[in-house]
Amino acid sequence: MFDPVIEVLVLAAVALIVLSRLYMALGRGGNDRPVQRPTTSSTPAESNVAELAERRERRVMAERPIFTGPAAGGLEDIYNADNSFTVSSFLQGAKSAYTMIVAAFAKGDRAALRPMLDDDVYEAWDEAITARQTSGEKTFELLRVRRAEIESAELDGDMARIVVRYEAELGDGEITRTAKEHWTFMRNVRGTDPNWILDDVDTVA
Repeated sequence: MFDPVIEVLVLAAVALIVLSRLYMALGRGGNDRPVQRPTTSSTPAESNVAELAERRERRVMAERPIFTGPAAGGLEDIYNADNSFTVSSFLQGAKSAYTMIVAAFAKGDRAALRPMLDDDVYEAWDEAITARQTSGEKTFELLRVRRAEIESAELDGDMARIVVRYEAELGDGEITRTAKEHWTFMRNVRGTDPNWILDDVDTVA
């Protein structure tokens, strides 16, 4: 019979050997390096945030207007300063402004003209109305707008200026003539007033 003490020591040695081998088998890889759990580069929440940001950026790029033609650079500068700007809405407003301004000038309606014109333009047109009323000259009224196209555009600081080329038919009841003009509209893109005002008028040959 073995001594009980020796028997206990033998069993303890065997258990130690078994535990040591288990540690080597489970705690280390085949290349004798500690086994590590795979780690992900980001948490699920971080992945969702990044995906949403990417989708938002793609949507913004898809909604961004594409400007073409000789005025493209200036129009893009204006859009970058004021993302609410669109060519279609501007041209729609420019056509309406042309109709209202020409009609007000024909009637001599200074009150209607004043908020739509820059100071210099208003002063010149005010004098023209006075001279026409004094001489009794006939008034040409707008018959129709044939053409309204953006000719050029620029952003000077906070002041945006867009030149529109108009071709319109005017008449006084007997004579009809074609008016070809460049109208320059301006607006402070940082201001609260969304309206453009007439800054200059030039006749086109």
